[in-house]
Amino acid sequence: MAVQDVFDPSGIAVVGASDTPGKMGYEAVQNAIEFDGPVYPVNPSASGSVFGREFVDSVGAIDGPVDLALVCVPAPVVPSVIAECGEAGIGGAVIFAGGFAEAGADGEQLQDELVAAATEGENEVDLLGPNTSGFLVPDESLYATFATGIETVPAGNLAIVAQSGGLAYSLAFQAENRGIGVSAMVGLGNRATVGFDEAIAYFDGDDRTDAIVLHVEGTDDARSLLETCRAAETPILAYNVGEQDVGDFAESHTGALTGRYELYEAGFAQYGVPTVRSTAELLDGGRVLATCPRPDGPNVGVVTAQAGPGIAIADRLKAAGATLPSLDPETQAVIEDILPGITFSANPVDTGRPMPAFGDVVAAVARDDTIDIVLVYELYEDGIGYPTETLEELVSAVDKPIVFATGGPDDTLREELPELEALGVPTYRTPEAGADAVAALVRAAKRTRAPDAVSPGAEVSR
Repeated sequence: MAVQDVFDPSGIAVVGASDTPGKMGYEAVQNAIEFDGPVYPVNPSASGSVFGREFVDSVGAIDGPVDLALVCVPAPVVPSVIAECGEAGIGGAVIFAGGFAEAGADGEQLQDELVAAATEGENEVDLLGPNTSGFLVPDESLYATFATGIETVPAGNLAIVAQSGGLAYSLAFQAENRGIGVSAMVGLGNRATVGFDEAIAYFDGDDRTDAIVLHVEGTDDARSLLETCRAAETPILAYNVGEQDVGDFAESHTGALTGRYELYEAGFAQYGVPTVRSTAELLDGGRVLATCPRPDGPNVGVVTAQAGPGIAIADRLKAAGATLPSLDPETQAVIEDILPGITFSANPVDTGRPMPAFGDVVAAVARDDTIDIVLVYELYEDGIGYPTETLEELVSAVDKPIVFATGGPDDTLREELPELEALGVPTYRTPEAGADAVAALVRAAKRTRAPDAVSPGAEVSR
């Protein structure tokens, strides 16, 4: 498979390795040795060892399996290093240095030389970067980066693929702080040969990955990105930036040519890729897509123990294109038998406050055949707690997404919510976050397998 050597190596060479703390080559080795495989520090000017590994003069002198090179040398010498990697049979490389296409005409020429070195030799080398901070695969303790403190990012089933390395790490640390595990986190940088298409295709086939989230600044072939997203079986959610004119800044960052924002948004919609407007929504939506079964449709049943949050949720869901259908008469009869007359038994269902039979109301809505997705909102009350046992039965019985939003003291929620998460019920701390997560499920349910015709005069190739 393409880019297998990058994301699933048998051994790693760190080119430009250093035994001086604080240098990029030192931090890269320190991260790399967490990997359960051979790691070779390469530096012809160094002697002795670093972290118990003997320095090697060149990649060609390595006596052992190695598929991936972490390249920690200045930009002008990177093409020659990549040529050496190709000659040594190393099929993948991560290039940290900047100064390539994002740096003007001279940098563009240097990146052309880099791509030629990677593709014109006897053995091709897949390049992540240049101008990237690398990637992580936490489940394999594979930290192909010079960034520090990343070993605390938890393993999980959400792949983060970001054009910006900085934003990739921001998402990874947000995920850690919110208890969201990641299967991988990738900063694409300048995308010399490994870009969105290659990364999406790889993680679409990755058994650890159940959803992919994208950060997109701009590409030189938007249609190819859209086609790749459409072909993927794994749910994909995208955060497309550039609504305002930030083209010069973006191009100076990763060499990105930002396209017209509205055309990207239209393209994602036509190809069935849900989009969001913030990193928080990206993680919230990504987590629910990675956790829940795929809904059969966009019909949402809302059950709330407080009317105000329920109204805010219903408003936000409808704005996102969700349908809140009427419940079956049989379902409504069951609910009305449970609830006192002062509550609201339509959809949304409002119980007025948490109550011992709250879980029974949720169960009635979840078992309604007209409902594809269930969103529950309940403020925490010590005397009532959450309907955890009922939800445990429902998750396996109805095979529908069940999403839980709540509020309460932080210490209590940190203790209580993991029980719901363990059942496969993603939890959110605000009504809006819960609604936004469900909106991602709604948009995924509306996903079409064939793109609509692009409107006359519109072009999504950039």
